[in-house]
Amino acid sequence: MTSISRRTVLSATAATAALGAVAACSSGGSGSGQGSTPAGSGGGTNATQNSTGAPAQAVVPKGTPIGDGSNADTGPQPNQPKPEKLKPGERPPQFVVFSWDGAGGTDDGQFPRFLKLAEQYKATMTFFLSGIYALPKGKAELYHPPKHSVGASDIPYLSDGAVKSTLKLISQAWLAGHEIGTHFNGHFCSSRPDKNGVNMWTPEDWQSEIDQAIGFVTQWRTNTGFTDVDPLPFDYKKELIGGRTPCLEGQKALLPTIAKLGWKYDASSSGGLQIWPQKVQDGKVWDFPLQSIPFPGHTFQVLSMDYNILANQSAGSTKGDPAKYDEWRTQATNSYLAGFDRAYNSNRAPFFVGNHFEQWNGGIYMDAVEQTLKTIAAKPDVRLVSFRQLVEWLEVQDQSTLRKLRSLNVGQAPAGGWETFLGTAG
Repeated sequence: MTSISRRTVLSATAATAALGAVAACSSGGSGSGQGSTPAGSGGGTNATQNSTGAPAQAVVPKGTPIGDGSNADTGPQPNQPKPEKLKPGERPPQFVVFSWDGAGGTDDGQFPRFLKLAEQYKATMTFFLSGIYALPKGKAELYHPPKHSVGASDIPYLSDGAVKSTLKLISQAWLAGHEIGTHFNGHFCSSRPDKNGVNMWTPEDWQSEIDQAIGFVTQWRTNTGFTDVDPLPFDYKKELIGGRTPCLEGQKALLPTIAKLGWKYDASSSGGLQIWPQKVQDGKVWDFPLQSIPFPGHTFQVLSMDYNILANQSAGSTKGDPAKYDEWRTQATNSYLAGFDRAYNSNRAPFFVGNHFEQWNGGIYMDAVEQTLKTIAAKPDVRLVSFRQLVEWLEVQDQSTLRKLRSLNVGQAPAGGWETFLGTAG
């Protein structure tokens, strides 16, 4: 079975796409293919591998049911590093965050593929779950999107089988130490013919969208009637501390809402530079933008996301010329590696990559992310973390240290070396 194609949201020239706020949506599949992972035989929270080579679903520990039993409190999340303050003169780690928009358990097998890869290379990631992926298409009337008709969505709802697969994979991801954020719900972009996208929303609209996204994830048992799926092993209301908006739009109106909710970060900015992050919204929310990175063969830069690279390679078509796939795969890989190298060999700013579980242009962008992760994982000082884990590290550092780090520009190494640059507070 094949997965439903994601909706294309960009039609722009290469120069516009290079740094524009564009991102594709993640969408659904037909359900019961490779994405449906059987229960594993391993004990505790360790994932095992099934006969297909994909990691099997981790055993969900018993916990205290929450609400209708869709979620359960099983205690602190496993496999979390303890954040440590930099010592005077210590070189900062090179943080890399691989994040995934949509994060649905469709039948193309990409979610389990990257869970397996993360396990192999001791990486943690951030999975931005679209709330309606916990809501079967037969219950679309439960979604009341702001400024749109009841049940409207610019990404497909999932089949029952794909919803079950999504729930199982989200549980497995959390137990392995990955973060579950949100990609909100209906994915309305300003590229719609009526231009009625999330860029038009108010803070109140965002509050409604967030309430519904949380509701679908915390009330899936009531909404679906499923009795053969374990509860998600965490309290989503407490775990959720950040997200990424559709098409990287609407952040200005979103920030006041998430600041009131106490969220820790937002990853919706576009065109950010490879410098150390700072807080916005009166110092309440960390801003983690997709970053402008070198684009081999061009004088302009590109955003660190698969769809933005695609937009410059195949003019927004997700099915470009197959004769160019090898060339484009190499270019995408080298773009990510160039962004990593620039930070790693200079200011050590955290490097952010955004991606989708998608087979665009023959799946070359999935291959590019895999090759990038494999190439950088074993390098000294590299930490492959989630946004949540990055927040925790940043918040234990001295403010004087963070100010110094933020003073370094793109590609700028500290004068005199790290021992001198961070040798004293001030």
